[in-house]
Amino acid sequence: MARSPEQNRIARERSRESLLEAAIGVFAERGIDGATIADITGRAGVAQGLVNYYFGGKEQLVQAVIDRWFDMLLGIAHSGPPPVPGRALEEQALPPSAASLPPEVRLAAIIDTALGMTAVALPLQRVVVALQQQPTTRALFAEGERRHMAGVVAAEDAVRSIFRDRGDADPALEEIMLRSTLDGIVGQCIVYGDSYPLEEARRWVHRRYGLPEPAAPLPGMTKPAPGSGSEPRARASR
Repeated sequence: MARSPEQNRIARERSRESLLEAAIGVFAERGIDGATIADITGRAGVAQGLVNYYFGGKEQLVQAVIDRWFDMLLGIAHSGPPPVPGRALEEQALPPSAASLPPEVRLAAIIDTALGMTAVALPLQRVVVALQQQPTTRALFAEGERRHMAGVVAAEDAVRSIFRDRGDADPALEEIMLRSTLDGIVGQCIVYGDSYPLEEARRWVHRRYGLPEPAAPLPGMTKPAPGSGSEPRARASR
């Protein structure tokens, strides 16, 4: 029986998503320069020609990975609870009325969503950090950043508005320092992986901003939250 146009559309979307997820995994393991189209399509279980069909080539596939990261990043400023593995991000966002929530609720959501992304999307984070740092790929990341610049500015403004609503004297500086703190935690997670105490770091950030103690661990964490009867996660050896 021939497939309907809708079935064909769904099949194409699944193939494209499989390639994108495979690319993230291979890029995270082997680097952009070390990854081949054959590596990616082999992991995705599709023909090599589909990379050109869906993306136009390896460089365009890298740009699609960058776009995926920016889509996740820019959702943080308007986010609700941390992302849940296996669910599309658009299914997890707070409604437009989120801006009317108390600033403490919005700030906690940003912290938890940013660190929750790290818990469930570490390969993507690793790829993007490498793209930013490697001389051969830095221009690719800069190009992607230019495409999303309006969204970046809007997200920064949204975070500044939270600190403004909290009564902070310098909302712009507070936004920079929050971003620097969260970026630093993400970087440590990339280096130390599961041995980094991500849940404890998250709770430290909550205390730093006078926010309520989280009631549950981040999605993707393998151990219960501190104080729930389990030992804290082991700290990475230095």
